[in-house]
Amino acid sequence: MGLNKKSVDDINVNGKRVLVRCDFNVPLKEGVITDETRINAALPTIQKLLNDGGKVILCSHLGKVKEGPNEKESLAPVAKKLSEKLGKEVVFVADYNVTGEAATAAVNAMKEGDVVLLQNTRFRGKEETKNGEEFSKELADLADVYVCDAFGSSHRAHASVAGVTKFITEKGGDNVVGYLMQKEIDFLGNAVENPVRPFVAILGGAKVADKLNVINNLLEKCDTLIIGGGMAYTFLKAQGYEIGKSLVDNEKLDYCKEMMEKAEKLGKKLLLPVDSVTIADFPSPIDAPVEVEVYDANCMPADREGCDIGPKSAALFAEAVASAKTVVWNGPMGVFENPTLAAGTLAVAKALADTDATTIIGGGDSAAAVNQMGYGDKMSHISTGGGASLEFLEGKELPGVVAADDK
Repeated sequence: MGLNKKSVDDINVNGKRVLVRCDFNVPLKEGVITDETRINAALPTIQKLLNDGGKVILCSHLGKVKEGPNEKESLAPVAKKLSEKLGKEVVFVADYNVTGEAATAAVNAMKEGDVVLLQNTRFRGKEETKNGEEFSKELADLADVYVCDAFGSSHRAHASVAGVTKFITEKGGDNVVGYLMQKEIDFLGNAVENPVRPFVAILGGAKVADKLNVINNLLEKCDTLIIGGGMAYTFLKAQGYEIGKSLVDNEKLDYCKEMMEKAEKLGKKLLLPVDSVTIADFPSPIDAPVEVEVYDANCMPADREGCDIGPKSAALFAEAVASAKTVVWNGPMGVFENPTLAAGTLAVAKALADTDATTIIGGGDSAAAVNQMGYGDKMSHISTGGGASLEFLEGKELPGVVAADDK
């Protein structure tokens, strides 16, 4: 994937209409934003464009919009919050059509340094279908320049992410990335394509199936691959171990054997848990107190379920991280939502916090775990896109990155 993309630092936006695709998919509770992280992450790019005299038109999706356009998934609360943070009115176009007459009128009335926020892009229906072509053109009609700063959506070939760029190009405009996208490309892209070695990759989470291509791709790129979480038990079963009632994907046993053979052939280290924290029954609710027993990987009882890596595994994984120069981590080591079963994830987070390596957290649950455990500020980079960062680690081309102009 070409990673040398034009950014907001490479263009002149003075007096121009700039359409910025942000990721304002924020959690809402009764119309109130409960986590402002994504809004804060968008501010540097918006501020830069305003300071340079641009007329800034923002767009984003919010939620899944399964029930059709509705006020619960309107971007109105985001407009209000942005107005507070930018210290100026953000004009909100409430029209469910997103790019209709109300949007055109609001944009026509803009002066340099003004900000307009369009309604939830998903209110227009499926952005990736035929409807997307028409929507892409209407979005481009509102602007002279396009900035993609929504890494969390960059793996989707949607109208507001990639489709719009075709029409901006046709009218002679630039398609560039914002500061947030640039940071993701710099950290995740370079970690996979051009890492400082030794490069250690840590994969966790529940299912092998979710990470098939990631395991395959990272084995070729990294020096050591660590596998923890629920997915480790399919690997352990493939090695012939008893895994009791632990999570397993029996259809992927041959795949796990293949990957272990591949690691050996390539001279890569593949580290699996050597011990497990086990429980008799899964806690309900998930964070309820639970009795645990630790067993080595070669002697787990048939009536126990592994729900976290044990202390020996935590020490083994921490040792591998200590000598690394680049570490990428995606997926927790156990059921980290339960305090008793979070020790393995905590140990890995601490090992990453203590190392001098470049540490990159691949979004999703691992990002939540690191922040929850208070180690967020110790990491070099925490990705804003779970699905997008996984596809990046798989070696896939992301439509939102590909669509930006090369330098």
